[in-house]
Amino acid sequence: MSAVRSLIGVKGVISDILVSSAVKAADVKRKIEGAFKRHAVLDAREIEVKVDNSTVTLQGHVHTWQEHADADRAAWAAPGVAHVENRLVVQ
Repeated sequence: MSAVRSLIGVKGVISDILVSSAVKAADVKRKIEGAFKRHAVLDAREIEVKVDNSTVTLQGHVHTWQEHADADRAAWAAPGVAHVENRLVVQ
């Protein structure tokens, strides 16, 4: 917007651009599992991934705070995610 705002004759700029993409629970789950494998953790079977529009909710339990953070980062890295509710419990 700033590129055209200063042009001669431009009286105003309105941006009606909306960026969105579909978030698939399977994609987010796959990313979480990949993050866990990279950190030598066996799997993410104890994590439930729920997707509602662009919000991802992680529920279940993990063994360490590192796993908790890894799952959170993996969820945020999925395309189209705008909000992550990390309800994982460290056991």
